[in-house]
Amino acid sequence: MPVSPALAYGCRYSCANASPLRHLLISTLLHHHKRTVSAAAHSAIITSLFFSPFFPKSNFLTGNTLFSRMEQFWSGSGVNKNKGMVENLQRYGVITSQKVAEVMETVDRALFVPDGAPAYVDSPMPIGYNATISAPHMHATCLQLLEKNLQPGMHALDVGSGTGYLTACFALMVGPQGRAVGVEHIPELASSSIENIQKSAAAPLLKDGSLSVHVGDGRQGWPEFSPYDAIHVGAAAPEIPQPLIDQLKPGGRMVIPVGNIFQDLKVVDKKSDGSISVRTETSVRYVPLTSREAQLRGY
Repeated sequence: MPVSPALAYGCRYSCANASPLRHLLISTLLHHHKRTVSAAAHSAIITSLFFSPFFPKSNFLTGNTLFSRMEQFWSGSGVNKNKGMVENLQRYGVITSQKVAEVMETVDRALFVPDGAPAYVDSPMPIGYNATISAPHMHATCLQLLEKNLQPGMHALDVGSGTGYLTACFALMVGPQGRAVGVEHIPELASSSIENIQKSAAAPLLKDGSLSVHVGDGRQGWPEFSPYDAIHVGAAAPEIPQPLIDQLKPGGRMVIPVGNIFQDLKVVDKKSDGSISVRTETSVRYVPLTSREAQLRGY
């Protein structure tokens, strides 16, 4: 029986049903350890935290008794191929869209994580410069939330594009007649993301110009190719930046984590008359959307 993504995987560090104390402890631990341990140790800490006696298995991740059935999946045990990662996400109900499954199978996550990192473990990983690549379940969740706005010929913006993984997925979904734009304020990450994309199935789209990565403050969006049918923000903003709302096309959708210690993944829809509706998808835990200087200082 598949587990609902909103219950099982709805938050990046799975804090959706945690008490405020538990949530704060998770947030504090992750904030301090992510810059000082290897990717493998990062995954081990997350897994051991979730399955420690301090966090009882019932109701913490899933809100039901299926939690124990997820343990092998969550730790990434036995998953050493991209296809296996996607199949597990499908098995546990995170991916329900065939299109999302296809694009995540096509874009190999191993090309977008640091060398030697366990690419297919369902965990965020540090990528340097106090940044992370999101866990696969969060990539899948965001792709599904934006799927209707990532049709061939549409325009998509990826704010805080990091390694370039999700930007590459967007590019494959909107195709050569569309436009996928990544914005990253760390020049070194922008450069390495281009190298990553050049190794991936999205390389032809980078070459023909329908996919591009730019150095800039993502809070200001990227007006050159606006308006956008889809906007994804990969870091948590204290509030939704107005320039991103302005660059969202009528009929478009933005997915953005909002908050400080307590964060929610917000789904922002712009109606045909230009009015905005905002709903909460689930609780999440992301690194902050901030200035380059603050990020390099450790926020």
